[in-house]
Order: sequence, then C-alpha cells, then structure tokens
Amino acid sequence: MLKLVEILEHLKDIPGPKLLHIKTVKGKGYDLAEKDQTLWHAPGTFDKITGKINKKVAPVPEPPKYQDVFGHTIIELAEKNPAIMGITPAMPSGCSLKFMMDKMPDRAFDVGIAEQHAVTVSAGMATRGLRVFCNIYSSFMQRAYDMVIHDVAIQKLPVVFCLDRAGLVGEDGPTHHGAYDVPYMRCIPNLIVSAPMNEQELRNLMYTSQLEENKLPFVIRYPRGQGVMPEWRTPFEKIEIGKGRIVKDGEEIAILTFGHPGNFAVTACAGLVIDGLNPAHYDMRFAKPLDEELLHEIAQKFSKIITVEDGTVVGGFGSAVLEFMAANGYTPEVKILGIPDRIVEHGKPEELHRECGYDAKGIAEAVKEIVGDRVIV
Repeated sequence: MLKLVEILEHLKDIPGPKLLHIKTVKGKGYDLAEKDQTLWHAPGTFDKITGKINKKVAPVPEPPKYQDVFGHTIIELAEKNPAIMGITPAMPSGCSLKFMMDKMPDRAFDVGIAEQHAVTVSAGMATRGLRVFCNIYSSFMQRAYDMVIHDVAIQKLPVVFCLDRAGLVGEDGPTHHGAYDVPYMRCIPNLIVSAPMNEQELRNLMYTSQLEENKLPFVIRYPRGQGVMPEWRTPFEKIEIGKGRIVKDGEEIAILTFGHPGNFAVTACAGLVIDGLNPAHYDMRFAKPLDEELLHEIAQKFSKIITVEDGTVVGGFGSAVLEFMAANGYTPEVKILGIPDRIVEHGKPEELHRECGYDAKGIAEAVKEIVGDRVIV
C-alpha cells in the first residue's frame, strides 16, 4: 500500500496521459485464500489461525439453496435431453453450474466475466438446435441487455435465462440487488418471464422451458439463498405457460404474488385469518404472459388487490397487473408491494424485506390498511 501511494504521488509530476497497471491477487496476504480463491471469496466467519470455516450445522434437514436446486436439476434434465447445455459468465460456484461442469465437462462452460458473450454464444448454440440454460445474476444481466434483444428475442431463439440473485441479495448491497429484471425483460417482445414460488416450481419451470414445444426465450428468476422445501426432489411436471394458481381462496381482498415472496404471503394469510380476515392468495408464476383468464376472475370478484414481488415497484409485476386492469376497464383498488423507487443499501435479506415492506408483516399491514383492522378480541 505504501509503495502504491508513493507511485501515485510520483504520477502527479508526470505531464500528459498516464497509465498505471496494478496486478491484484485475490486473498493477498492470507496464504489459504491465495491458494483457493473460490472457497475464500465469501467464506463467512473463520478461525484465522487454523483456517477452519465456521459452518452452521442444522439439527434437522433444511431447504436447499435455489442455486443448488438449479445445479442438480439441470443435470437431471441433461441426462434425459442431450440437447441441453449450460453457460455461465464466471459464476460456476455461485450459480452451482459447477455440478454440471464436473459431471458433464463437455456440456457446461464458464465463459469468463463476459455476460454479453455468454448471451451471444447461447444464441449461437440455440440456432443449432441446442437447449441452452444461460445462468447470469440478475444485476449482471444488465450488461448483456443489447444481446438479449438483438441476438435472442428478435430471432425467437429458445434460450433459457436463469436469473440468479433476483431480488434483494443482502450484504452484497445495491450493486448486486436484482431489482430491475422484471421491467427490463417483460418489455421485450417474444420473451416469457417467470418466477418460482418454491423449489418444486423452479424444477418444473426448468423442465417446461426445455420442452421441444417451447419455441421462445424463457426467463426464470429466483432469489439468493434457501427455499422452503427440505424434500425438494419432486417429479417433473409441465407448467402451462402463462398460467398461475390459487394458493388460498378468500374474500374481500386478493393477494397476487410473483416468485418467492409468495411464501411471505402464506405466512401473512395465516396470521390474518386468526385476526378475522380472510384474504385470497394467488401465485401468478408469470409476469409475461399474464394469466389473463385468472385476472379476469380476480377483477370480477375482488375490488381490492395487493401485488407482491421482490423487484422494483416501477414497471414490474404489479405494473403489469395495473396495465391489464386499465386495458379491460376494471377499477379495483391496487397496492403494489416490492422494492421501492430508491437505492436499497446493504443488510440481511430479512431486514431489507422488512425495510421495503413486503415481508409477511408488511403484507399483513397492507391488508389491514386497505380492508380495515378487524382483530378479534
């Protein structure tokens, strides 16, 4: 560091353009981190003397990370479909494509920190009949937006974009929050935009996306971290594209969720029933195409609607619902819960969900605000 300061001071006295090339080494100064940079990229707490990483030991089986569900599921699908390939730009460990790279090294590739290339090479493979799962973090996909439009969407190539780290990612902060993918993907023609509520839906969306009958680019967005199903290896089932499902019937107000926050709504509904309220809950699954048949039913039955998503409230799933209502002459009271129109800083995911008001407590508060607090005494 002192040498770098010395050189920077020296550069001040050199006239004209200057170029300073600094070679960095991940983990420099800690031998273990230098030798295994991937393991020590984000190890959590550890003993600096022994190098032992402190791992939480769960007393009972816990739900897996969505990333690992993706990593194991793509292998299951690839074993049955020889056309399936996997692509990631420098995140094989983070997105768990490493499992496929180890087991099928000729069918899964890390193309380096080059998201634009990842999308374009996926498009090229798709022109030859391959079914490519291109796994890119939501925030990093912004770098390849032009390629999504020109190389994939215009040609209607059935590339599967798995947008990992969608929503609020926690301590990685605003540079990594996957806040904007729903608006920037759903406005592109020919794209399907989906989000699973749990591990089973992630598996089924992946299965559906690679079927021969699907001819369009397919976006599957899911969050960082754990799901909700310890027993997650469920049989594959086709999901009809553009079709949601009813999680809970109810009255007076409908909660429409997109993706993992649907689990927050389940918790909220359980508490609201105790308080004397009975909201309906719908897992919509798709932001594009919307389940218009289901939305017609909802609009005709409910005059009050809450939408919930782990993406920006500007232009996202809630906006898509409002567009549908306006286009069809419905005038329900609609409240959109999601990431607000501001930069959200660092924090644990549960803290950020609370701050942004779309955790279980926030959903319950919104229902009471709209319908009225009818707590039973």
